[in-house]
Amino acid sequence: MNDIEARFKAIQEVEPDIDDLQAIERIKKRNDTSEGITLAQMDKVRDEQEFSGKISLRLPKSLHRILVQGAKEEGVSLNQFILYKLAK
Repeated sequence: MNDIEARFKAIQEVEPDIDDLQAIERIKKRNDTSEGITLAQMDKVRDEQEFSGKISLRLPKSLHRILVQGAKEEGVSLNQFILYKLAK
């Protein structure tokens, strides 16, 4: 395990804030099948959605710092570094 991986493992989980909780509720409502929508129908709707390739994340400052440091050490952009880490 390298230094960056060790730092990732040392980061504690962050409790969701009110925005996170509201987003979770919206997702639950969208995924609610109690109104007679079948899972197959829901999957079809999801498959038809377009994806922008962009996401917005809120993360602890300590994790942000670690990611920036890792990107600098690798000589790549923060975006490229995060993509690399996610692809592993």
